[in-house]
Amino acid sequence: MNVQDRIEKLRKIIDLNSYKYYVEDNPDLEDWEYDNLFKELKTLEAEFPQYIIPESPTQRVGGISEKFNQVAHKNRLYSLDNSNNEEELKLWYNRVLKDVGVQKTSQLSLLDSNFEDIELACELKIDGLAVSLIYKNGKFVQGLTRGDGIIGEDITNNLKTIKSIPLKLFEDIDIEVRGEIYMPISSFNNLNKIQLNNNQKAFANPRNAASGSIRQLDPNITASRDLSIFVYAAIFKKDAKILTHTDAMDMCKKLGFKVNNYKKCSNISEAIDFCNEMQEYRKTLDYATDGVVIKVNSFAMQNELGYTARAPKWATAFKFPPQEVWSKLINVEFSVGRTGVVTPVAIIRPVNLSGSVVSRASMYNFDEIQRLGICLNDEVLIKKAAEIIPKVVRSRKSSDSLPLDLPQNCPCCNTPLIEIEGEVARYCPNTKGCKAQIKGRIEYFVSKAAMDIDGFGESIIEQLVEKKYVYKPSDIYKLTYEDFLSLDLVKDKSANNLLEAVEKSKNVLLSKFINALGIRLVGKESSDILAQNYENINQLKTAKYEDLAEIMGIGEKMAKSIIDYFNDAENVAMIDEMIAMGVKISNKYNGVIDLKLKGLSFVITGTLESMSREHAQEKLKELGAKTPSSVSKNTSYVVVGANPGSKAVKAGELGIKILSEKELLDIIGENSYE
Repeated sequence: MNVQDRIEKLRKIIDLNSYKYYVEDNPDLEDWEYDNLFKELKTLEAEFPQYIIPESPTQRVGGISEKFNQVAHKNRLYSLDNSNNEEELKLWYNRVLKDVGVQKTSQLSLLDSNFEDIELACELKIDGLAVSLIYKNGKFVQGLTRGDGIIGEDITNNLKTIKSIPLKLFEDIDIEVRGEIYMPISSFNNLNKIQLNNNQKAFANPRNAASGSIRQLDPNITASRDLSIFVYAAIFKKDAKILTHTDAMDMCKKLGFKVNNYKKCSNISEAIDFCNEMQEYRKTLDYATDGVVIKVNSFAMQNELGYTARAPKWATAFKFPPQEVWSKLINVEFSVGRTGVVTPVAIIRPVNLSGSVVSRASMYNFDEIQRLGICLNDEVLIKKAAEIIPKVVRSRKSSDSLPLDLPQNCPCCNTPLIEIEGEVARYCPNTKGCKAQIKGRIEYFVSKAAMDIDGFGESIIEQLVEKKYVYKPSDIYKLTYEDFLSLDLVKDKSANNLLEAVEKSKNVLLSKFINALGIRLVGKESSDILAQNYENINQLKTAKYEDLAEIMGIGEKMAKSIIDYFNDAENVAMIDEMIAMGVKISNKYNGVIDLKLKGLSFVITGTLESMSREHAQEKLKELGAKTPSSVSKNTSYVVVGANPGSKAVKAGELGIKILSEKELLDIIGENSYE
């Protein structure tokens, strides 16, 4: 056997065993045998580089990217509408039946005469990162993130490092598949142990960990993370003669893809039974799942049913209700935020909750602890708020319950805490000397919603404050290459990247700059309102209390806080210092003649078809409106999209005018509604 033949044989053996190991979880070779074959292939390719091909298993890790290029999807990736209970699932199914029934008279050949029994395909909804994989002649040529469904980012090199993604299919065909990248829960827990051991921030959940891992500029970092994929859709050539979704998934298995188990259901009742089964079954899995995807199985029927502007009519995602678990309260830690607010955090016996191991949960404030009557060693009920933040919602006494001592002094600097009339929080008033507040202010200043300085993670900020390089935000603009290089785990390239990020942040919008200052009670929305009413930072610095208090959305308390901030000479000197060091502040509202929505408040609920909710909010803000997240008696309008939540109900109870999406588009001057 010549060298080229040996290389090709090694590749086939390694590819087949990789499939059996990473997809079927049933390897033929022992680890040492696999490693020896891989080493032999690597040695031969190094000696005979003319035989190296891109899809060789040795080529899974490529070079470092400077950025991810944006690429238009050949076939759009749609979102899914949600169904949150059995009634909503039945309503979706009835809509499908109705639409199929409308087509029945003209499309008899496509439909069974008893169209009430439409076959459905059900599979677990993986809580990960959606990607598109493109193969030509069976070779993996490109992988994209979902992006906005129309344009994604090219992350081909990173996807090549994931061993459950085949570089070469078992058949030489052209195909595009969609899949969900995920990190196993066990791997997530191990990664967080490593992060904490290296004094780095732990990931919040497996989905965040997977998303952060797949978008690394260096594929070697992605390769070091244990990522996997489940393929959930495929687009074949028209002559492929694959008639159903389950046929497509069977074919994907034959080609070498990792496909999750699915179930064919003859009607919605069987699908509901499957959803109920999966609510318990998912607790045994080593990956996070937040629901079940239910699809009309027939591709012919899918084509008849079609799409809305954002989602297929032939599919829905049944979302599992928020999981709740009981655990034991071991301790309570008290953290200090950037504004001095002291927040209690429950330390609990680790439990698995909605796909991740939870050992900490929010308790909101001291009043909440007293309201719930929580004591140490109590059993506490933990729930994930919006499926993200674990919180304590109830408690029950244990035989060894002990009274919980609430701190009277700051846990960071030992300054006596104060209470402010009308507020539930307790504050540390030592704004200039409390390190926790200093770190918190710096973290907020560099965040995306503020100055957006990339690379300033928790570990970097911790060291900058501890080394006394940074005391206030303006100190960031004095940092040197040598300062960064003196930090742990920061090398030449990282130091230069941090310097570039600092320099880039010097061009900033007034609204973001105001937000970055961290003025008490002033957040992102309020900063937008202030930028609409004041042309530049100097005007805001000299604003009068009476004028501020009269601005819709500011009010008396916030006006006083703004006046207090700018009456502090150190704050004003810091702003002047940043401007002197080259920070240029522009105002996107300057030159806007018609702030026709000034003083009005719009709350958006549900999904918009013609644009994202964020885009709609931005358009409203540009016209002077506020876009809070909750409905109150001060709300002017509630815009209702598809699948609205409780905000629409509350609007009805308060008598607030409800707008359709078309009415919203008429107001903001958009005409993209179809």
